Amino acid sequence: MMATLIRLVLTGMLALFFVGSAGAASREEINAEVRQALKEFRQHTSAGHELSQKAAGMLVFPSVVKAGIGVGGEYGEGALLIGGKPAAYYNIASASIGLQLGAQARSMIILFMTENALSKFRASEGWKAGVDGSVALATLGAGGAVDTETAKKPIIGFIFSNKGLMANLTFEGSKITKIDR
Repeated sequence: MMATLIRLVLTGMLALFFVGSAGAASREEINAEVRQALKEFRQHTSAGHELSQKAAGMLVFPSVVKAGIGVGGEYGEGALLIGGKPAAYYNIASASIGLQLGAQARSMIILFMTENALSKFRASEGWKAGVDGSVALATLGAGGAVDTETAKKPIIGFIFSNKGLMANLTFEGSKITKIDR
């Protein structure tokens, strides 16, 4: 039973890797998608946009696709922006097992609010949310403001779609790896 489970996970992760590699975007494509995602982000949350202007760095994944039939995974490519300009390119990936069927796409933005948090991220070989750094998922309170406790965290994440900010999702378990573009 355990061997079957491990095989399923590895098969799902390999499929996710090959799908992600086959559809690898160019630097120009990623930059254009990042600009569009930031435009949508500003439309969904002015409070998040204000926080992003105070951040030491911002990691933007314009389209993270999650799909699964029993075994699932997600993959997306994006850019780390420092001073509003692309400094490096990354992918985000995760795998899951359980009752799941379907697919969805969403955008993810991670704000590194301190130079220390940004430096630790950039120095890592493969950064795993929840292990190498805890990402405080932003939720909006009254008047569209980001919760004051969340706003004090060194790493703040936003997950949104074309319909607005999404709640009850997590970055935990996602691995972020630098890619060459």
